[in-house]
Amino acid sequence: MTPEHLDTRARLTAPDDFYEALIDAHQGLSTDESHALNARLVLLLANQVGSLPVLREALAAAREA
Repeated sequence: MTPEHLDTRARLTAPDDFYEALIDAHQGLSTDESHALNARLVLLLANQVGSLPVLREALAAAREA
């Protein structure tokens, strides 16, 4: 079995549409509500990824950026 690694290639078919949906999701929220939405989204996406090693790579990459 080969280890999983973070795939940083562009995979979104419509990245601008996703960005617009993300911004729209935050409309009308307070700063605290916006932070809570981001936290819930991160947890949902982490569950979708499902691999702790990949998630750790993602955390490190995001921190370095």
